[in-house]
Amino acid sequence: MSEQMRIMRSKELPEELRDRIVAMHRSGQGYKNISAALKVPKSTVASIILKRKTFGTTRTLPRAGRPAKLSYRGRRALVREVKKNPKITVAELQRCSREMGESCRKSTITAALHQSGLYGRVARRKPLLSARHMKARIDSKMVRNKILWSDETKIELFGLNSKRYVWRKPGTAHQL
Repeated sequence: MSEQMRIMRSKELPEELRDRIVAMHRSGQGYKNISAALKVPKSTVASIILKRKTFGTTRTLPRAGRPAKLSYRGRRALVREVKKNPKITVAELQRCSREMGESCRKSTITAALHQSGLYGRVARRKPLLSARHMKARIDSKMVRNKILWSDETKIELFGLNSKRYVWRKPGTAHQL
């Protein structure tokens, strides 16, 4: 596939190119010949000619609704970041989208992730002790009983003791 075809796939064609397609079609040339001559996909040639027949113009018509703040590519990049690190916060995702050049609100990012099927859920707690760990713990209790404790303090070995949220699809709580 040529570079020109790849560029035109996601963008609108210039008006003069659309007019040339219609002019060539009026002169009796087929879709295949027009496509080869102007290096435009046949489906694009067909849709431009259909638009001319339906609406009487090849100009860009007004679209319904507000244009999306996040592009399709931006949404996919956010989903990729979440899959890489499910514990990422919306503020960090907002920073990532700003670096990509698409600054938007946190609610927009949340809505985009919801459209992709990802929701914020409380992370499941994994069991930290295996059978080997339990045996080692019983052995260490024998040593601990001989130690005199002077003060008590709370130490969190495995991160925060509060609820952590993760982005995941519904029904995938116990999947890795």
